Amino acid sequence: MNFRTSSLVIGAMTVLSTSAFAQLPNSKVLTLDVAQIIAQAAMEKCRADGYKVTVLVVDGLNAPKAMLRDDGATAATTEVAKMKATAAMLYNRPSGPAQPLPAGQTAPPATIPGTINAQGAVPIKVGDATIGAVAVSGAPGGDKDMACANAGVAKAGDKLK
Repeated sequence: MNFRTSSLVIGAMTVLSTSAFAQLPNSKVLTLDVAQIIAQAAMEKCRADGYKVTVLVVDGLNAPKAMLRDDGATAATTEVAKMKATAAMLYNRPSGPAQPLPAGQTAPPATIPGTINAQGAVPIKVGDATIGAVAVSGAPGGDKDMACANAGVAKAGDKLK
């Protein structure tokens, strides 16, 4: 192979490899429609169980996408829901203690400002990618908030693929 042919082959390989790396990754985003489905389903579950709650759905940037505060839910539930959603997004796992606590033991305080170490928020995922979180606050116990949040995500399951 002569110098000119080698240069053309190397040049072509460089252009092809550069264009392969220049591709943007595919990413999924949480749409308003899906956020509303999740929020409404979480609220319906809590209402069916007799709880007055706030449901907050945030996107992948932890920005509010949908929020519902039921009649009778206190104003504080909106702030607690935001702290739960932030914890779920930062840790990329359900909010609350990382491991189950022994019976009767209270959760330690949150270590990051703007978060709370309480159950009630879950990440919203498409495959392994986290595209948001849903948080519920106001039920008499984080486990009940968590059940409502999980019901919301489950309702939108077919849209999270």
